[in-house]
Amino acid sequence: MPRRDRAIRPLPPVWVMAVALVAVAANLRVAITSIPPLLDAISADLGLSHAAAGALTTLPVLCMGLFAPVASRVAHRMGAAGAVLAASLSIVVGTASRFSGGNVVVLYVGTFLCGVGIAVAGTLLPRLVKTYFPPERTGLVTGLYMLAMMGGAAVSSAVAVPLADRLGSWQGSLGSWTVVAVVGVLAWAPFTVRANPHHTPDEEGPGRLPWRHRTAWLVAGYLALQSWCFYSAVTWLAPTYVEHGWSRGSAGYLAAAFSGAQIVSGLLGPVLSDTARDMRRLLLPAAALGVVGCLGILLAPLSAPWVWAVVAGLGQGAAFSLALVLLVRYARTPEASGRLTGMAFLISYGIASVGPLAMGLLRDVSGSLSLVWLVLAVFGSVQALVVIRLRPDLPRVD
Repeated sequence: MPRRDRAIRPLPPVWVMAVALVAVAANLRVAITSIPPLLDAISADLGLSHAAAGALTTLPVLCMGLFAPVASRVAHRMGAAGAVLAASLSIVVGTASRFSGGNVVVLYVGTFLCGVGIAVAGTLLPRLVKTYFPPERTGLVTGLYMLAMMGGAAVSSAVAVPLADRLGSWQGSLGSWTVVAVVGVLAWAPFTVRANPHHTPDEEGPGRLPWRHRTAWLVAGYLALQSWCFYSAVTWLAPTYVEHGWSRGSAGYLAAAFSGAQIVSGLLGPVLSDTARDMRRLLLPAAALGVVGCLGILLAPLSAPWVWAVVAGLGQGAAFSLALVLLVRYARTPEASGRLTGMAFLISYGIASVGPLAMGLLRDVSGSLSLVWLVLAVFGSVQALVVIRLRPDLPRVD
């Protein structure tokens, strides 16, 4: 291991690494969450059905599943930090292409590029946390990049419609997030030069995904259910309230409240996990909050919409951030964490990518988005059943 030690020794201060991590993480949801408040305008301009419009959020989630296993191989060839830099550049190109989103092909190709970048960067960040930060700070650092991720989601949801009004088009609104993507690249590039100047020949290879490991399947199953609920909710929350007579701007602010609540629980959950041996004490309340929020939107959507959005957001933020902690905690090494993440993301995002599209089809068939929230409540309940099996003494992935 001496070569590897020399390769990673000249590191910047921990706070600099954390800032770079946060700058990249801020781009891992914006390309998805900036779309739903504008979905009706995009559908009207391009003549898309609800199912086709839902595919604009389905596509990046599908990419996150399909390309997650590729991330470890790319990291083996060019280093994990270098792979994240390449992924960030893909997000820049994909986001910038949305300025020409009036062309359906360009819009979907740009969304695909964003999805590939999100897949690679999102898969490797847990591995980088395990590599460069002390174990007792794993939860805190995970919470920080969750804070950035969900903060970006909340802001993009809130300002999507005002930006479209100010810039004169939904294309300008979507493309304007290129600025944030460029900041991520500029912040990460110096860290890449210091942390990963060359590939070390004796570094552990990517290896096979842990298909036969029971713990890996439990983590993947949990993440699949959580991701289905999250991406379906983030896609159809704003359109649900537009159906109830809200303006696009007001529905966008509601979606921002949903994402903003995730900032709080997304930071708090991992921090609490640093002192929690049994993660089920945190995972079960998170699942319960998600179910309550969905049932509230289903049964009494107009009585307390902001409460339901915040409750659902608190549950989803905690559930996802704690899932990232599981990807680190149930792995013995950084490389094992990368393999576990690759398998979990392949399964979970592959399944979850069907969610927004399936919920759009349900809307086309039923004529209402109300049934969407019943399905999500059921999935959240099943998620809680999986959590019960995530014991702290489960075998770690090698």
